[in-house]
Amino acid sequence: MSRLRTLSTRTLVGLVVAVVALAVGGTAIAIAAGGSGPTPPPESLDQAIHDAISAPSPAGISARITFTNTLFPSGALVGQTVSALMSGATGRLWATNDGRGRIELQSDAGDVQIVWNGQQVSIYDASSNTVYRATLPQHTDSSSPDTGTPPSLADIDSFLSDLGMHWTVSDATPTNVGGQPAYSVSVSPKHDGGLLGSLELAWDAAHGVPLDAAIYAQGSSSPVLELAVTDISYDAVSSSDVEISPPADAKVVDLGSGSSAPDNSPSTPAVTGAAAVEAAAGFPVSAPDTLVGLPLQDVRLVGGDTVLAFYGQGLGGIVLVERAADGSSPPQLSALPTVSLDGITAHELATQLGTALTWESGGTSFVLAGSLPPDAAEAAARAVK
Repeated sequence: MSRLRTLSTRTLVGLVVAVVALAVGGTAIAIAAGGSGPTPPPESLDQAIHDAISAPSPAGISARITFTNTLFPSGALVGQTVSALMSGATGRLWATNDGRGRIELQSDAGDVQIVWNGQQVSIYDASSNTVYRATLPQHTDSSSPDTGTPPSLADIDSFLSDLGMHWTVSDATPTNVGGQPAYSVSVSPKHDGGLLGSLELAWDAAHGVPLDAAIYAQGSSSPVLELAVTDISYDAVSSSDVEISPPADAKVVDLGSGSSAPDNSPSTPAVTGAAAVEAAAGFPVSAPDTLVGLPLQDVRLVGGDTVLAFYGQGLGGIVLVERAADGSSPPQLSALPTVSLDGITAHELATQLGTALTWESGGTSFVLAGSLPPDAAEAAARAVK
């Protein structure tokens, strides 16, 4: 079993893919909330992290979990199929010591299976009989090979110092999660974090395994998303627990690869600057100087057919994507509730952590997204058109 840094990366990559894959189906995933029981002795954060990364690898992991999702306000997903990823569920988690794992969520709407290994992650949603698959990024930088040696305290202190420039980082707090003595830490943005309040993570003090993480919206005392370990054991896990196949008739959605490997195919250089972008785009471009008080930071034409405009800075910023209209909305948003932008119909995905809108106007297709409430996002969209 990989140590904290490896386990958390593989697990969180899988869960992030679930967020992207099922944006329209309604999920992001996190892990959260501690319980009662024995706690470890107080330790400094850097030492607690160092001990976790240096902990011996367990033979395997089996855990009972509960998942809660309050990301979407009432009415935000009218007409959408309710799955375990949207409504919450209980379930199980298995992970082997070679980087394979599975999460099973069970609900009346149908089970959800999240399966990952070192190359791929897949999410099967029984409520829609759909499999979402993505290839995981592979490390190709031979200049900085992984020697297996954990970072020193000095390395960890340097990382925490850099992190502290933009985030407020708590001390390591002794706690108990799933019956295991654990340490927890909370980080919150120092500057404009949009609707994000804080992130929390806890890990097993003896094994260095992530047990507890949460995402909080600004001003909320309860997690927006929660996946809580309620019981855990560290025995070997069989391949049959982590290798399952979806039904043969399931629809497959390929999300591609997040690899940053070089692309040897011919590419179109980005065009930057509002005037140059408008001249080169080949379709009407709208990039106001400000949106809801946020200044335009950058506008560029990428791939020869897509305009990206960025407003504000940090997590509280807005991204505006423009392409030539083809009469169809992005499939991830086209089934969502509609709103009127001064007579133009837009589709809206509203969550406690941000809002996305898509619409067409004057020969251009727009997608606007940001960590801001629906009324602010709609005001920004009206300013665009």
